[in-house]
Amino acid sequence: MSADLYDAPHQFEPLLPSAARQEPLLVKAHDLATAATAFSSQPIASQMRGLLAAMNSYYSNRIEGQHTRPHELEQALRRDFSQDANLAARQRLALAHIDAEAELEQRYQGEAGAKALYGLPAVCDIHRAIFSRLPVSDRVTGQGETIVPGEIRRREVSVGRHVAPAFQSVGRFLGRWGEVYGGVRRGEAALVAMAAAHHRLGWIHPFVDGNGRVMRLHTHTLLSALGYTGGLWSPLRGFARTVDRYYTCLAAADEPRRGDLDGRGNLSEAALVAWIDYVLDVCLDQVSFMRSTLNLQTMERRIAACLVFEQQTLGSGVRIEALRPLHYLFLSGTELERGEFKRMTGLGERTAVNLLTSLIKRGLLASDSPQGKLRFGLPLHALRFYFPALWPEAEADASP
Repeated sequence: MSADLYDAPHQFEPLLPSAARQEPLLVKAHDLATAATAFSSQPIASQMRGLLAAMNSYYSNRIEGQHTRPHELEQALRRDFSQDANLAARQRLALAHIDAEAELEQRYQGEAGAKALYGLPAVCDIHRAIFSRLPVSDRVTGQGETIVPGEIRRREVSVGRHVAPAFQSVGRFLGRWGEVYGGVRRGEAALVAMAAAHHRLGWIHPFVDGNGRVMRLHTHTLLSALGYTGGLWSPLRGFARTVDRYYTCLAAADEPRRGDLDGRGNLSEAALVAWIDYVLDVCLDQVSFMRSTLNLQTMERRIAACLVFEQQTLGSGVRIEALRPLHYLFLSGTELERGEFKRMTGLGERTAVNLLTSLIKRGLLASDSPQGKLRFGLPLHALRFYFPALWPEAEADASP
């Protein structure tokens, strides 16, 4: 099919399923809204945000086949980049995603932020937030074309069997995309719109490269702006862990209408419904998983298991007496003065100083300066104790 046929926004209708087709989706969206709202107010988000941003980056880039191993990402966070040029480029891309996610969550908040995300400027802003952080040498497509951060494509593209709209029409398509999805009322309908918008944004394919990352960060940021994540979960992990279905459902929703019983638009309504259903299932699964993983009633026991392993198996200088102050730091999401942390261990001064030094060395405590306040640390090697199965690849990759 020639790309010049896709020059009018009606060609990617329906943007939303019919009212009858939406009913079961709205029920599922209600379940998601209820579960996510109850979970997102956990007080431990500040402790988890850095870890989850790194995990989101890993999984989004894994979908693209451009991920680093978790320990390589951890090295990049310390600005310890590989001597291998290709690996170093992937490390820089991972950091760009992490920093872009934080920037976008700050910029787009609340109802106004959610509405703004459905505008052309915001779509370009997401692309710019990722790619402006990369050196020019990293902003090159597989065909040798330079990626300009935030710039709408200026040529025709096709992805698999899908021919994207003519490049001159991208602005009109995005205008219609934002008009429909940005006009949906809050609540369950907004979650259905969020899922549909993910696919239709990819169908437009606004950029020469980076569209998948933009789609996923748009969905992530929108859920955050709507108040559903609290920094504690993201669909990106679920998309990556069901990547075959992710791509299968995306491709199916590209297909034209399958006869008179398949809606009234140009594209398949049944496939769009299946895609939305998949996205809602992924979100529900991630909320349920994270709620179970972050069970505060068992956290003290998990921290204790980590400390016992450090003390009895590794002989790292870590001691079980650190349990009380570590558990306090995790639950409160605050920081402690060093003297207060040592007092809470119940140990003598010299022994407490040695313990504190060992905890920092092992990453179980974090501080911004040699005499600065202390906060809870989440090194990759502790994940198997603290949050088993949260990031299995990181657990397998971490050294003891």
